[in-house]
Amino acid sequence: MSADKIIKDWKKNIFKTVYWLEGEEDYFIDQVMDYAEHHILSEAESGFNLTVFYGKDANWADIINSCRRYPMFAERQVVLLKEAQQMRDVEKLEPYIENPLLSTVFVVSYKEKKLDARTKFAKLLKSKGELLTTKKMYDNKLPEWTKELIEAKGLSISPKALLLLVEHVGNDLSRINNEIEKIKVNLASRKNITETDIEENIGISKDYNIFELQAAIAQRNLAKAIRIIQYFGGDPNAGYIHKLLPTLYSFFSKVFMIYGLSSRDEKTIATSLGVNPFFAKDYIKASITFSYPQVETILLLLHEYNLKSIGIRDAGTEDASLLKEMVVKMIA
Repeated sequence: MSADKIIKDWKKNIFKTVYWLEGEEDYFIDQVMDYAEHHILSEAESGFNLTVFYGKDANWADIINSCRRYPMFAERQVVLLKEAQQMRDVEKLEPYIENPLLSTVFVVSYKEKKLDARTKFAKLLKSKGELLTTKKMYDNKLPEWTKELIEAKGLSISPKALLLLVEHVGNDLSRINNEIEKIKVNLASRKNITETDIEENIGISKDYNIFELQAAIAQRNLAKAIRIIQYFGGDPNAGYIHKLLPTLYSFFSKVFMIYGLSSRDEKTIATSLGVNPFFAKDYIKASITFSYPQVETILLLLHEYNLKSIGIRDAGTEDASLLKEMVVKMIA
């Protein structure tokens, strides 16, 4: 069951007695725990019927005693165990999970790891409770997930602004959500997030970033590419070689694939490459600007300079100098 499904059930007044939330992605675990803490019970009910434990300081007997209490002036009570991965003897909760109280909603967060599915305790949780196991989201799924999150907040975002946001924040769902909330406050009455909003609120330049460097190389605009690299060199937080090279390699790998396609239609190419149709034209232009052998050479150069960036066949040249040297060879 997903975090969204659990919360939707709660909104419909559908409750299980035990929820175990585990895994690598904190965002979804925090989402469920936050709803359990602040929305299952009314403010008046929470005073008597909400109990929160923290794994590092919690005693298993105290948790079980709290779970076995009956609610006061309410239909149910909520007991939360946060950071259960820090609790010793967490398996001693087994007797309660075996025979839980129907009027208690017991929610446990077990972050950054998961139980061994072969153990008796894990099998009991699976049969008696609701088990949510989270995984880190794949990087290629981040733009789609972020776009859906933005739309759920009643906003929209331009394709380029979306990529800037995801590229700058990285695979941190909680921070992505926080950055969107910050932008939303500053949008006032507007509903569409632009590249300028990303620049002003998050701190990445809309003119000097990996995507503009990528476009400059694809257009063989050496002067613009060098200006962007110089900007990176003057601002270490703006970009660095170990982040730039994989993105450039991904771009030119997709350009390389175009030569094997029979169609030059943007929609067909976008589908074949697995990219947003908005950006298909950039790949097509690059496939026209560079020949098949030239793109092959570019991919080899990217591999060569990736090795140099980690000190192989290079005596410690600065990132900016390596990038300039590489880009000159790519565009030449």
